[in-house]
Amino acid sequence: MVSLTIAQDPTADRVLSEDPFALLVGMLLDQQFPMERAFAGPAKVLERFGTLDPAAVAAADPEAFADLCATPPAVHRYGRSMAARIQALAVVVRDEYAGDASKLWREAATGAELVGRVRALPGFGEQKARIFTALLGKQLGVRPPGWEQACGAYAETGSYRSVADVVDPDSLQRVRDFKKAAKAAAKSGA
Repeated sequence: MVSLTIAQDPTADRVLSEDPFALLVGMLLDQQFPMERAFAGPAKVLERFGTLDPAAVAAADPEAFADLCATPPAVHRYGRSMAARIQALAVVVRDEYAGDASKLWREAATGAELVGRVRALPGFGEQKARIFTALLGKQLGVRPPGWEQACGAYAETGSYRSVADVVDPDSLQRVRDFKKAAKAAAKSGA
């Protein structure tokens, strides 16, 4: 089994490494929030809710689930709204993938199909779908034909563009530096 180190916390990284739904939730939470804290969110949900079973998460009372996600330290800076997104994601995994998030990538025949499946998830757009597919390819060995083309620059070796490249504290900092430089370049070009 691959040991992910995205959250930079042994417990949170173990949850991400062992539970495919946790990895999806971490990616969902990775927006407008520090990456390692976003990917630590699934472990917080597991600790507070007792399970990451998509059927149980989908069936949870929305108010109670939002409360547990918003309780400090919250799973995200927008804990209540992200709780609703986590539950929407759980519904799709439960209904379309029989509760097994890994079917999303194990049953994809091509990289383009995989990116399309991820993009169809609630809270996942084109860029996030390509990043998540690159994460699967680079760190978990999920490489359906054409995955690199489907991911674009996120599949490049040594690019340090996204969470797909985070394997230790140094690579996390390199990804942060890349994002900061990209943001500065976009701001100066605007």
